[in-house]
Amino acid sequence: MPITSDARTALRLVERLLKSRRSRRDLARRMPSVPVPAPGSIEIAVYFADGPVNMYQVRQWYAPLAELAATHPVAIISRSPGTMLTLLDESPVPVVYARQVVDLERFVDEQAPKIVLYVNQNARNFQMMRYGRMWHVFVNHGESDKMYMTTNQFKAYDYALIAGDAARERLSDALWDYDVDARTIAIGRPQADHFAGATPYPADDRTVVLYAPTWEGDRPAAAYGSIASHGTAIAERVLASPEHRLVYRPHPRSGVREPAYKAAHERIVAAIASANAADPSAHHVYDDGAELGWQLAGADVAITDISAMIYDRLAVGKPLIVTRPVAPEADVDERGYLGDANWLTAADAHDVVARVDAAAHDAAELEKLQHWVTRYFGDTTPGVATARLHDAVERLLARWREVASARGED
Repeated sequence: MPITSDARTALRLVERLLKSRRSRRDLARRMPSVPVPAPGSIEIAVYFADGPVNMYQVRQWYAPLAELAATHPVAIISRSPGTMLTLLDESPVPVVYARQVVDLERFVDEQAPKIVLYVNQNARNFQMMRYGRMWHVFVNHGESDKMYMTTNQFKAYDYALIAGDAARERLSDALWDYDVDARTIAIGRPQADHFAGATPYPADDRTVVLYAPTWEGDRPAAAYGSIASHGTAIAERVLASPEHRLVYRPHPRSGVREPAYKAAHERIVAAIASANAADPSAHHVYDDGAELGWQLAGADVAITDISAMIYDRLAVGKPLIVTRPVAPEADVDERGYLGDANWLTAADAHDVVARVDAAAHDAAELEKLQHWVTRYFGDTTPGVATARLHDAVERLLARWREVASARGED
């Protein structure tokens, strides 16, 4: 008898519960050995209420946070036992476990941070945002033109650190009575200063194609994922070419909601394994690792869905192809870069090799990309975005001291 969708949902809930119990048990064993920051030693907190599946949102801030911590002590607040266990192994800055609201209260009382950074719009952010005498600052986990980037939730934060002119205009157009000039600070993409890492394939004559699709989304308006519509054709054609190499980096949540999406993803992974077995010199890559950098910097051409990966790739300034969503309800804002993108429809996915080769050698396309790079991120000279992040933090701290002094609370 086939398993119904209700039964699958029940099974996932049971699996999640069992995994959570294991994580709590493992964390309880480990916590006694975890160093506790001295009272009053943390100036900047990063609040992260999500579970391990969304760790990618905070991981990309590791390197910028590590640099920032050299001058202003930083700690990450975790609300999930599974996330806390992962952060203990990965985070370059101290991690504080605050599973319950009372734990948050204790942290605020002991540390009195001046700035709290938020990398996503989790509803539990409001459990932290109820505390005053600190700036609550939205930094997000990537730049994009998705509707997520213009949500009215921006108004809940004291400030937002945004990428550049495109973000400023996007917010100005979408939000009523929101003072963009006063409440946003443009910093570019400081993560791009850390795009690095050794490529897991040799330097040769193959054209490297990064295919980095997003997940299927949680509603029709956000159904940007291309794995089921474009992905298998893209993989089949690129893997069949002796002149190309595929680097497949799917969103970590791919297939969590739609069995067909998950099945298409698994077919691509299996096809990569088969292609490498048939030709070991091909060195095609299925990349499900935490590190993001070499994929964006090393690929000759990138194919992405409508997601933050577009804009991470734009910061590199190299050829980019964007998949056109097949869902008619998918919200595509073409007022910015997407109005000028190199689109790949599902019907044209079979011709992807020719499209890749054209994009790799089209001088006009590269010139057009540079225009959008500047519009979205400003000066992308290495180190500039990091300096802008540090300047933004100094500005916020100076404003904190100014307000606290005026209130007699410094």
